[in-house]
Amino acid sequence: MAKRNTYFQDEQVEKKPDMGQFKKIFRYVYPYKSMLVMSGVFMVLASLVSMISPLLLKRIINSVVYDEDYRELALVIAGMAVLAFLEIMLNFFEQRLMGKAGHNIIAAVRQEVFYKLQKLPFEYFDSKPDGKIVVRVTDYINDLANFFTSQLVMLFVYIMKIVLVLFFMLAISPQLTLVVIAAVVPMMACIFALRKSVRKLFPAHRAKYSNRTAFTIESIMGEKVIKNFNRVEQSKKTYRDVHMQSVDMWMKIVRRNELNTPIVMLFWNAGMIALYGIALLLIKNGNAMVNAGTVVVFTNYMSLFSEPLTRIAGIIQSLAQVSSNLEQVFDTIDYPVSIEDGKDADVLAHVKGRVDFDHVYFEYEENAPVLEDFDLHVTPGQTIALVGPTGAGKTTVINLLTRFYDVDKGSVRIDGKDVRSVTLQSLRKEVGVLMQDPFIFKGTIMDNIRYGRPSASDEECIAAARLLKIEDRINAFTDGFYHKLDERGQGLSAGEKQLISFARIILKNPSVIILDEATSSVDTETEELIQQALSIVLRDKTAFIVAHRLSTVRDADRILYISDRGIAESGTHEELMKKKGLYYRLNIGR
Repeated sequence: MAKRNTYFQDEQVEKKPDMGQFKKIFRYVYPYKSMLVMSGVFMVLASLVSMISPLLLKRIINSVVYDEDYRELALVIAGMAVLAFLEIMLNFFEQRLMGKAGHNIIAAVRQEVFYKLQKLPFEYFDSKPDGKIVVRVTDYINDLANFFTSQLVMLFVYIMKIVLVLFFMLAISPQLTLVVIAAVVPMMACIFALRKSVRKLFPAHRAKYSNRTAFTIESIMGEKVIKNFNRVEQSKKTYRDVHMQSVDMWMKIVRRNELNTPIVMLFWNAGMIALYGIALLLIKNGNAMVNAGTVVVFTNYMSLFSEPLTRIAGIIQSLAQVSSNLEQVFDTIDYPVSIEDGKDADVLAHVKGRVDFDHVYFEYEENAPVLEDFDLHVTPGQTIALVGPTGAGKTTVINLLTRFYDVDKGSVRIDGKDVRSVTLQSLRKEVGVLMQDPFIFKGTIMDNIRYGRPSASDEECIAAARLLKIEDRINAFTDGFYHKLDERGQGLSAGEKQLISFARIILKNPSVIILDEATSSVDTETEELIQQALSIVLRDKTAFIVAHRLSTVRDADRILYISDRGIAESGTHEELMKKKGLYYRLNIGR
């Protein structure tokens, strides 16, 4: 497993736009090719129409005003109005089609990212702060949506306008066209150089932004702990550090972008002065192709020529940011799914409960084994307790049994079947896990209990709660079992959350039950209720209990003291106490 990335550690990204990332998005674009082609047709037509209006303006200046033919003036103005309306409508339909296609493409990306998150192994989530994952599936995709629904559209529009306006200018006056090019080309050289320097800063800013978001989300989730331990000021200081790193990087970008307008204005004004000067010189020398109307037309065409180039420079700058975002989004989409069903995976059914760990070797980080030659054989119906120091590998044992991780060597088998050879759906149906920190979803209490078996009736959910003897406690809530809970069960005590999660596992009724520190955060009264329920629920079932409380493990059929990458001691409570070894010292210390 990769080393965990923190909010003080920048994610490594490419410094240059990686066109390979854009090739990957073509598979999302292909279904909308006809829509994009039609949008392109409207785009060409709109660009052509925008070229005609300056020619009509030339007609007004050279003929209509000179001849004082107001009837023709009215016709020309009407023509300009028709062209303006036509351009507006063409742009409307073009942007509507492109926008619809863009939004559908990004919606497909969003969906695939979310679906992929449901399949990714725990290794992926363990290697990154939650905030950095959230940024990938929200902010980065929002940036992609903006680019593919607006900026990408305008990129094609600008390129089309540049080609067309260059053609029109050359047709009217090659000499004035050269003046325009002489002004615009050095301007664009400066703009692209500026944008390139800005572009190099975007990956660094994005990394700092990701760090800040990661810390913000962690702080929100740990708000109570922060306040309880009087760490508010320290938290504010840490946020200030990560925030200022992001702000400082952004201000570097802003300061460089501020040079854009002065550069454009300098070359624009120089170009206009040169254009007027050369035009007057040509008119004075009797050039029949150049007149007052031509100068006005070229003034318009110069704007139509230089503005798209300037905009393209900005889009290319955005392209670098989008490429960097795509890299991170596709890092998620393309991340290998190491935990999945094999080709010929069997369905694990009619489980009796025999569990075997055969010479298991496992490590989270390279050359740092957690379990080494771990051998354990459990007969159906046995209750196995796992105790030992923190980080010794207790939770790792159950993570391998549920295939949250796969063994590096050896095998884990249930009823003789390697857990890697059965479907994940059937494995996790037969193996139920109750975690130390129960997760309560937004919804009713009934919905949260039914989460263990979606097809269960209300009566079955109530029966599970009754087995725990918490029916009266639930009925004391407003609307009883239909009482609506906030996110993460806000308003419930730790014991109430755990009791609801116990009812959930009782309703699921798995063949193998795992309790991972499931009673560590509950009060004595709640633990008594759980112990009474467990005596019924665990009857004739194989169970693994990871716990520190002696009351939870002392009645287990076998207690395993996990230490030094394996089983240091094994036996019943009485047997281990008589040995006066590690387990004995653990008990005496309490």
